Amino acid sequence: MKPIKPLVAALAATVLLAGTAKAAPIVLATKSFTEQHILSAMTTQYLTKKGFQVTPQTNIATVISRNAMINKQVDMTWEYTGTSLIIFNHINKRMTPQESWETVKKLDAKLGLVWLKPADMNNTYAFAMQRKRAEEENINTMSELVAKIEKIRQTTPKNNWMLGLDLEFAGRSDGMKPLQQAYNMPLDRPQIRQMDPGLVYNAVRDGFVDAGLIYTTDGRVKGFDLKVLEDDKGFFPSYAVTPVVRKDTLAANPGLEEALDTLSGTLNNDVISTLNAKVDIDHETPQQVAREFLQQKGLL
Repeated sequence: MKPIKPLVAALAATVLLAGTAKAAPIVLATKSFTEQHILSAMTTQYLTKKGFQVTPQTNIATVISRNAMINKQVDMTWEYTGTSLIIFNHINKRMTPQESWETVKKLDAKLGLVWLKPADMNNTYAFAMQRKRAEEENINTMSELVAKIEKIRQTTPKNNWMLGLDLEFAGRSDGMKPLQQAYNMPLDRPQIRQMDPGLVYNAVRDGFVDAGLIYTTDGRVKGFDLKVLEDDKGFFPSYAVTPVVRKDTLAANPGLEEALDTLSGTLNNDVISTLNAKVDIDHETPQQVAREFLQQKGLL
């Protein structure tokens, strides 16, 4: 019976090693704004419930997070298709949301990064107006906004409509100038008000500007009752938020892909903007908002 002891010891060591490998925490990196804080809390709580160990790292800059994933210092993140397409892969070609996802999935696979199921949401640029005013003036699309601006510009130049823009977009090579070309939108300098991105929402709400550049999933869109105008010429790229995970991390954590696909499947623009508003307008914590949402979905 003595020879059995070394075998038992070897099996015990194997089990111990397997348990240790399985218990290695998944390092989750997220960016420094409300939506990403909510996604971080949501992912950490849900994956923990599913038996995974997660170490969240918040307020990580986009490029730093990307390099950390490539260098195996970070295991996963919630990234936007447009960010990978334009910032990481330097592709400015206009694509459908599906084409954008397929393209970044293929390109990033070469780096060992796997794009999972994208959420049905698009945190891209758009112009917005006070909802009541937009409905009164029957403005639903960017083309209708441009027609209104041009009419006012030509007939009553002293009553110019003003657009609120953040400083970055106004000066970007893929920002205001190509947008004007796409929509045939001549503007006079007095029609543009440049300001901090966060102030645009207040400026539209308070009537300081007639329309402003916003992010479509920002909680203030819903909180301030703004109407997002349809980008009917498809100028703005798709920014569908998607779990991106290292290939070796997926291999080491069976069930992780299915869990993340389930989570991303619960999200859309209306859902995330409502959650963002609870943090930005109602001052709830991202952790509290995430917990309540997961409980409502029966995931916690």
